[in-house]
Amino acid sequence: MKKSISYLPSANQRDLHYIVESILTRIKHTEMIILFGSYARNDYVAYDEKYEFGKIQFYVSDYDILVVTSGVSDGVAIKALGNIEDLYYDRAKDPDRQPPVQFISEDMKKLNKYLKEGRYFYTQIKQEGVILYDSGKHKLARRRKLSFEEIKQQAEEYFNDKFQSANEFLENANFNYSKKWYKKSSFMLHQACESYIYAIRLVFTLENPKQHNLSKLLNSVKKYSVEFIKVFPQDTPEEKRLFELVKAAYVNGRYDPDFVVTKEDIDALVPKVELLRDITKRICEEKIRDYGERG
Repeated sequence: MKKSISYLPSANQRDLHYIVESILTRIKHTEMIILFGSYARNDYVAYDEKYEFGKIQFYVSDYDILVVTSGVSDGVAIKALGNIEDLYYDRAKDPDRQPPVQFISEDMKKLNKYLKEGRYFYTQIKQEGVILYDSGKHKLARRRKLSFEEIKQQAEEYFNDKFQSANEFLENANFNYSKKWYKKSSFMLHQACESYIYAIRLVFTLENPKQHNLSKLLNSVKKYSVEFIKVFPQDTPEEKRLFELVKAAYVNGRYDPDFVVTKEDIDALVPKVELLRDITKRICEEKIRDYGERG
């Protein structure tokens, strides 16, 4: 992992130094502090302002920070990091332009266990992260080769989590439909599609880079089943329109007051998402059984 943030502007460096000093002051058994996400990759957005959907929209990338401790309870760490977050925002001169901070905390032993098992979230942090503080008492573990039984266990955990999440989004879409909140229903259908595809990627690869574009998501899993072409075939202008609608719903379904979604649109989209659900369940369960037979 990288150990320098000299590539960042001085204001960001000052923010991060303040955060590190605050953590070390309030959490005595801190072993490592790791910056990950867009500021670690150097693809962050310092400030972006656009006039969209009838009003000014602005965006600033978060500081994503993993705090690694030893012998510190989750409750103590969460409370301390919450206090640090409050102090950090209190010192902001321009809140709209101040990068938000997002903390996660993890015990050193647990972190190394997850790294050895190749847990995708923590492996990605190790790959892209920048060490802001290191006590020097520990080393990050290397990923080892997993047995098929371990792969099966991880795949089952990921599937159960993401498939349940997708089902909840689908249920919420139907609830919003019943209330005639069709625009919100379209957003929930997008989220359901996203989560079903996340389940597939995690079961088949144990990895899941973040992505919200449905075109890219579907392309990433089409190799696992020829049936995906049946979900959003796009072989007619109407099919293309429906796909573009649910694809756009991730943003427009929440923020655009002029985004129009009709009852007929939802009537046409729900069976497609249900088909995606059924394909996801079938191919993921088959893959998990395959892992078990090879173990």
